[in-house]
Amino acid sequence: MRTYGVDPKTKQWVEVTNTSYVWLATLAQTLRLNQGESPFYANYGIPAENSVHTQIPPNLAVNRTQTQFAPYFASLTVLKQQNATNPTYNVNAVFQNGTIISSQVAT
Repeated sequence: MRTYGVDPKTKQWVEVTNTSYVWLATLAQTLRLNQGESPFYANYGIPAENSVHTQIPPNLAVNRTQTQFAPYFASLTVLKQQNATNPTYNVNAVFQNGTIISSQVAT
């Protein structure tokens, strides 16, 4: 699988080559993706637009996404950040090699 992400230092798109980080980058992009938006992966994304209209958070879709990506990590939790202006998710991942990553994904 080939995944690209934005380098925070240079603000340029770069290819993610480390296998563990590929899945983390793909998870972050999936949380930002609207449901049905990807032409390749119809089951990726969350119904963010519908959530804005109905004012019902997409908790079920976020849980499904966490379950979908969990096999690629030793441990993975995705939780909605409380009192955030924009929908933001706290992602805590433990890679198979023991590396621990905590990140915030703003959608």
